[in-house]
Amino acid sequence: MRRTLVSNPLPQGSPAMGQTMADDNRNPPGQDARDSHPRNGVEIHDPDAASRSRRAFLKAVGATGLAAAAVPAWGRVGYVNDDKEEPAAQRADGEAGPAAGQQRITLKVNGKPHTLDVAANMVLLDVLRHQLDLTGTKKGCDHGQCGACTIHVNGQAINSCLSLAIAHDGDEITTVEGLERDGQMHPIQQAFLEHDAYQCGYCTSGQMMTAVAILNDPSVGKDDLSVREAMSGNICRCGAYKNILSAIQSARKQMKPA
Repeated sequence: MRRTLVSNPLPQGSPAMGQTMADDNRNPPGQDARDSHPRNGVEIHDPDAASRSRRAFLKAVGATGLAAAAVPAWGRVGYVNDDKEEPAAQRADGEAGPAAGQQRITLKVNGKPHTLDVAANMVLLDVLRHQLDLTGTKKGCDHGQCGACTIHVNGQAINSCLSLAIAHDGDEITTVEGLERDGQMHPIQQAFLEHDAYQCGYCTSGQMMTAVAILNDPSVGKDDLSVREAMSGNICRCGAYKNILSAIQSARKQMKPA
């Protein structure tokens, strides 16, 4: 006899096959399960809410970064006086004093006195070039190694790129523009011209200033070797050293002892 197996019917009200017990907790139409409140103390993770929070956080961080970028950098270094700087302080005598962060100094440059307001970190080279427009003094290595910025301070040759301007209040300064007198070139200028002691000319002003200093210094020997040694702090990238030496020795004959 053939036996037919018949499965027991599901009790009335039981979940249909393919359904889960979670379906009993279905939300009303139009309400997403992710928006429902946790049941039985179990917190339901909402990925959309997390994304919204992350986007809000990134927006806040971006706004903060833009605000920070808009603030001027602390300790800004300025090479020239800026008309937009803070207003000058009013002194007791009614005269305007230097702006905040600046100091007033007096320099005698090429025989002319100048009263200047300079920042505490400004070097003498930048004051000469940007505030007094004496651009003959060149900015080369900015490390005191090439000699292009050589000037005279109280008769001594120095590298102006390494010297703070406020350290020279009241000093007498000579730049390459101050070598000529009454329209007449200095003997070293004339000698450099006659001996073709330059090529690109960028180092020439520094070479001349050092040459004048050593020609006025009795402690420097007059022989070629002594001159080469004394001039060793001035670099000529064009390699015109031979002509420079010839120009210096030629100018020696024309210069009067200092």
